[in-house]
Amino acid sequence: MPADPHRLPTISERDRRFMALALAAAEDARAAGEVPVGAVLVRGDEVIARGFNHPIGAHDPSAHAEMAALRAAAQAVENYRLPGCELYVTLEPCLMCSGAIMHARIARVVFGARDPKTGACGSVVDAFANPQLNHHTAVSGGVLEAECGDALKSFFAERRRASRAARAAARAEAGGLPPPAEPL
Repeated sequence: MPADPHRLPTISERDRRFMALALAAAEDARAAGEVPVGAVLVRGDEVIARGFNHPIGAHDPSAHAEMAALRAAAQAVENYRLPGCELYVTLEPCLMCSGAIMHARIARVVFGARDPKTGACGSVVDAFANPQLNHHTAVSGGVLEAECGDALKSFFAERRRASRAARAAARAEAGGLPPPAEPL
């Protein structure tokens, strides 16, 4: 399969540096009990905004990391258009976020882990490959992919472990038994 021309194949040290900042934002989401996805919006070499997932705490289905960063950047520059900016996000954007990215005229999206369930940069659909659209955003994927993926995997593994422990404790309490000991 030939390479897609709107995807940039090389991973630079600059991309790694800004993705590391997005990973730090993802940790803020984790600390808040949210799925650890983080984003930073960059103009030149300056971070003008950051965001992290918080749809649960905000009671807002649109409170994805990308949306938070786009909103903060638009407020910072006092314009909803952000031409020449790059968005670094730890997880491949969904269709909602991809639409907002295009409307903001983001020049380039750089993501970490691929999202095989809702990814709109090629994993499920490729919103950015449609030549009929009037704005075209370059996309680079797989930057710090292992680190970004590991953050998500460990979060969900911990959630599953806590859920199992809570169910076991509830069963033990219902039966009058002491809760099981935590595994080492």
